[in-house]
Amino acid sequence: MQTQTVIGEAWQRVAALAARPGADAIRPLFAADPDRARRCTIVLDDLTLDFSKTSIDGEALVALLDLAHEAGVEGFRRRLFAGEAVNVTEGRAAMHMALRSRADAGMHAGSEDASAVAAAEREKMRAFVARIHDGTLRGATGERFDAVLNIGIGGSDLGPRMASEALTLAHGAKLRARFLSNVDGTDFAALTRELNPARTLVLVASKTFTTLETMTNARAVRAWVAGALGEAAVGAHFAALSTNLGAVAAFGITPDRVFGFRDWVGGRYSLWSSIGMSIALAAGWEAFQAMLDGGRAMDQHFRDTDFADNLPVLLALISLWHINVMGFNNHCMLAYDARLRRFPAYLQQLEMESNGKSVTLDGHAVGHATCPVLFGEPGTDAQHSFMQLVHQGTQVIPVDFLLAAVPDHDRPEAHLILAANAFAQAEALLRGKTEAEVRAEMAAAGAAQAAIDAVAPHRVFSGNRPSTTILFRRLDGFTLGRLIALYEHKVAVLGAIWGINSFDQWGVELGKVLAGGILPELQPGAAPGAHDGSTAALIARFKALRG
Repeated sequence: MQTQTVIGEAWQRVAALAARPGADAIRPLFAADPDRARRCTIVLDDLTLDFSKTSIDGEALVALLDLAHEAGVEGFRRRLFAGEAVNVTEGRAAMHMALRSRADAGMHAGSEDASAVAAAEREKMRAFVARIHDGTLRGATGERFDAVLNIGIGGSDLGPRMASEALTLAHGAKLRARFLSNVDGTDFAALTRELNPARTLVLVASKTFTTLETMTNARAVRAWVAGALGEAAVGAHFAALSTNLGAVAAFGITPDRVFGFRDWVGGRYSLWSSIGMSIALAAGWEAFQAMLDGGRAMDQHFRDTDFADNLPVLLALISLWHINVMGFNNHCMLAYDARLRRFPAYLQQLEMESNGKSVTLDGHAVGHATCPVLFGEPGTDAQHSFMQLVHQGTQVIPVDFLLAAVPDHDRPEAHLILAANAFAQAEALLRGKTEAEVRAEMAAAGAAQAAIDAVAPHRVFSGNRPSTTILFRRLDGFTLGRLIALYEHKVAVLGAIWGINSFDQWGVELGKVLAGGILPELQPGAAPGAHDGSTAALIARFKALRG
């Protein structure tokens, strides 16, 4: 077990359990306890978490739960929901839960009634969405909108993009949702070839309305719309998801088309706010509201449930066991659902921006591992790419499997094949295959002894590779909301145990500042700045290649 900054009694117990011979073995746990699957499964309505395919036994689970108590997770949870400034480096609450609360829930961020503020902005959103969908609001030429283009980056892109796709892929969209995040002009060119400016509603998603990539793209799209329809068309085709009213007005967007949110909403938690406008426009208000309801249901479960049955707490403790006890520094997310193909990308920001920290809340260096590298793709595609590494590579990589029991398409046989593969992958990671089994299998198939000797070692699977499976009845707005909030709270619990701030993101700032200085140097004839030798040489070579 890696050295901890603070070694308490619970940490010592966990460390002692990790030092036991065979502490990483999983298969013997099933042999010792035929009822293990039931004991290691937690159910919240239809949402099912099975962590039996991990090396956490009953004694280890008790020690981990004690560790959560010792680390003060209960106090953190209380402060979080009380609206205290848990984001200590920025002096802010992290009250994104209020965005999905009822208007009268009374959730506060400091002295502000966050529930009421969020509900008022949500009602403004709902009315705008209704007028777009019923054709009351149209484009400058009088045509109805058939597409919404969301211009944003980071939390203003990943969440809305993921959720819009998840909620429209099966049944189609009320408006086609398209997203422009990368400042690379190639992305802009592709989108503007596809979209008709007369029928496109544009959302500029930037709280400050100054984000370099977003505003560069917004100005390009503005010129595209104005060039096709005239300058006067800008007001009819643009809305802003921002709080900078002055900059928005200067851009040409009227106040009735500006939708804001408070600074107690972090970017990676903002899809529940006006930043989720593209979700509501694409999937419909009913689906968006269902997503909010699902998130609220998970909030209540996390806030009110004992740790032993608390899904976010347990998911966090499983991760902690793998990261800090077993030393696994990667994590794989496999959603066996094409609608969730952007979910791993969304979780990459949620987890790695939140917990990719090396300094504790009191400013000292962290003495233990924090966030793993997270990656993933939809199953079954992943089985034909990186799953080779997960099964037979030198690193052990825990996996989360996500699967719906009921599909939203008319190919039930395909869904059974999909489910069979999900279950089989998890079982294969657990079971493995010994060399003796490989040799017996090849001999039974009639292989020559020389071929067996040559090939058998390559067909061995070590097994005892951990995975967690999350099942649910079907993927709808409510379920998606629960899943997103489940991982939000998991990340926050891990941050509380590790003693880090999960709600700031100073690591993204330095690169932005340096880019602002380098940009003028890339102009023809500009004098070079002061850089390290490599950066200076690369800038010079870049300018030379441009001629």
